[in-house]
Amino acid sequence: MGGGEIDEESDERGSMWDLDQKLDQSMDEEAGRLRNMYKEKKFSALLLLQLSFQSLGVVYGDLGTSPLYVFYNTFPHGIKDPEDIIGALSLIIYSLTLIPLLKYVFVVCKANDNGQGGTFALYSLLCRHAKVKTIRNQHRTDEELTTYSRSTFHEHSFAAKTKRWLEDRTSRKTALLVLVLVGTCMVIGDGILTPAISGNAFSLTLSILSAAGGLRVNLPHISNGVVVLVAVVILVSLFSVQHYGTDRVGWLFAPIVFLWFLSIASIGMYNIWKHDTTVLKAFSPVYIYRYFKRGGIDRWTSLGGIMLSITGIEALFADLSHFPVSAVQIAFTAIVFPCLLLAYSGQAAYIRNHPHHVADAFYRSIPGSVYWPMFIIATAAAIVASQATISATFSLIKQALAHGCFPRVKVVHTSRKFLGQIYVPDINWILMILCIAVTAGFKNQSQIGNAYGTAVVIVMLVTTLLMTLIMILVWRCHWVLVLVFTVLSLVVECTYFSAMLFKVDQGGWVPLVIAAAFLLIMSVWHYGTLKRYEFEMHSRVSMAWILGLGPSLGLVRVPGVGLVYTELASGVPHIFSHFITNLPAIHSVVVFVCVKNLPVYTVPEEERFLVKRIGPKNFHMFRCVARYGYGDLHKKDDDFEKRLFESLFLFIRLESMMEGGCSDSDDYSICGSQNHFKEKNENVATFDTFDSIESITPVKRVSHTVTASSQMSGGVDELEFINRCRDAGVVHIMGNTVVRARRQARFYKKIAIDYVYAFLRKICREHSVIFNVPQESLLNVGQIFYV
Repeated sequence: MGGGEIDEESDERGSMWDLDQKLDQSMDEEAGRLRNMYKEKKFSALLLLQLSFQSLGVVYGDLGTSPLYVFYNTFPHGIKDPEDIIGALSLIIYSLTLIPLLKYVFVVCKANDNGQGGTFALYSLLCRHAKVKTIRNQHRTDEELTTYSRSTFHEHSFAAKTKRWLEDRTSRKTALLVLVLVGTCMVIGDGILTPAISGNAFSLTLSILSAAGGLRVNLPHISNGVVVLVAVVILVSLFSVQHYGTDRVGWLFAPIVFLWFLSIASIGMYNIWKHDTTVLKAFSPVYIYRYFKRGGIDRWTSLGGIMLSITGIEALFADLSHFPVSAVQIAFTAIVFPCLLLAYSGQAAYIRNHPHHVADAFYRSIPGSVYWPMFIIATAAAIVASQATISATFSLIKQALAHGCFPRVKVVHTSRKFLGQIYVPDINWILMILCIAVTAGFKNQSQIGNAYGTAVVIVMLVTTLLMTLIMILVWRCHWVLVLVFTVLSLVVECTYFSAMLFKVDQGGWVPLVIAAAFLLIMSVWHYGTLKRYEFEMHSRVSMAWILGLGPSLGLVRVPGVGLVYTELASGVPHIFSHFITNLPAIHSVVVFVCVKNLPVYTVPEEERFLVKRIGPKNFHMFRCVARYGYGDLHKKDDDFEKRLFESLFLFIRLESMMEGGCSDSDDYSICGSQNHFKEKNENVATFDTFDSIESITPVKRVSHTVTASSQMSGGVDELEFINRCRDAGVVHIMGNTVVRARRQARFYKKIAIDYVYAFLRKICREHSVIFNVPQESLLNVGQIFYV
């Protein structure tokens, strides 16, 4: 099934008619109207300023709290030469300029997916512009969604050649997915990491530990254990209120962060004026050259601390769903960037006169009269920064779920106003445990900073590589411009990466180990999901076999509606043939339901459902494809079953009108409640061979039976017939497949499938729970197959 276009058999029954499995294009008029609804909104100047202010609390908290710990992690063993302060400050200034300002704010943020950012958003963009998805369940009608934008390429263009190169080999598609997973796992591995879609558990811990560490400045006799205890209490409190959602706990975030930026800028200016105005010469890049010229491995390894000044930039990209790009750009250039430059310059001026205070320079540089108010603001800012990054982590997990790269977990929608505000309970408590373990285990800022930086720089490298493909395939930039961007980014980031290698044995190993564990989990889960889909594809039943059974399918048709869930958007799933082979009865109306996720952020409700008929009218068999984006959620109150039947009824009415109400041909399908489609031919693959052992676990049976001849006696309207069947009962038929490795499979494959994947399947949420299927209406069909 390449690129969503499937070759299947056609069948002749009586007069020639085409059995179409393809769901075609929407009507141009309706599609155009919907596209206008989803165009980027225009904001007034006043509203844009308001959104820029609000973005401070959500986007820039983590980046803004970096002054708490950067200089200490840069010089953990003290300062040997006062001129090193000028060199380090110059590195901080140009790191903030090159990476957050130029790369992310003005380049990467433009690569948003309908306003969504992050690693998986970039991957979704690539999936729409090239057939690089490993699970190839896309259909050409998916490209007609109003939120599904893509470009066409000139056959001989550099973009077209790159596209063909990616699509030619499965190994390249897999390598691209692995690249995305590596970046994602570095994010999750740190707990709440800033660079991809979140902050970082270690950053969060680092910020809070740094804030709590300020207690020692005015209370020098306080023990390290008490400082750690304060940080742990803050962490537990923070994670305990997550279920309220960011909409409730974050209403005062922007004022706090705004006050924080003004405070550190004011203190910075005070320190420059009072201690040493000559630090302003650090704006000359010549001091970077002199810094490294003085030599020594310490100069190079200090880059690990310098890099902490730019952590949080991926949160800037990931949180675009909340604010327009222009608002994020205004906030950074007008407030964040200048305030950070003043804060770092002020600290450098203080350290030049007090080099022995580098370990807690931020708090010691605060004038005594405002120390305690500043301590309170610092603690509040650290918590605010952590909140934003935790919320972004939840979004990352949601996107990974939609791409089939993470075990199914509970996702709670916490706001009726904002689609992107979610809460993932299981991940929340895992992150809390990781954060507490890191806080209690490391106990000091330097080791946590080393762990933090290792993961940050890896995700930066992943973003650069993905952005290179975005510039080629999506933006279609000239190859020279692509080369310049890629080389400059890699030079800076690889330099930082090489410095972080020296920190691996000093705490940097922690995110690598955790990320490796998450990479194993996500890879095994995706591999098992892929094999399950391939099993369904290869085991599809030929339509010739279904049609040969006749209108009654050779069975007793019982009153009611059977919703057969399948991962296939076309063809008859093997679960159906297995069911009717072992249980010679089926419902009077059968609807094959496919719920699939597309590489878009959201699918409009008007385009959610695609409905078509399978076979002649007297078969009463339909297919319904429910499409979701990676930001959409299945909620308990979304009336999935109700909207499915509404779409089915609308399809039947449109079909009747377009055929004069008397044709039994299979010519039309509809999209949601708006559009109808002209169908074309699609064939059904024949039954393929897979080793399988099968069993049936019925949960509910319908007791009354009728014969096929009595289903549509006389001129009973089909809508009335389906309504009667619906009143008789709706049964949800789901496959409960178990995946096992073949006997001749290699050892590592048996471990991955028989143990890791089986364990993950056992602890993850069931499909029936996700789709809110009542247990009394559920029927499970079990299968075991070997890969």
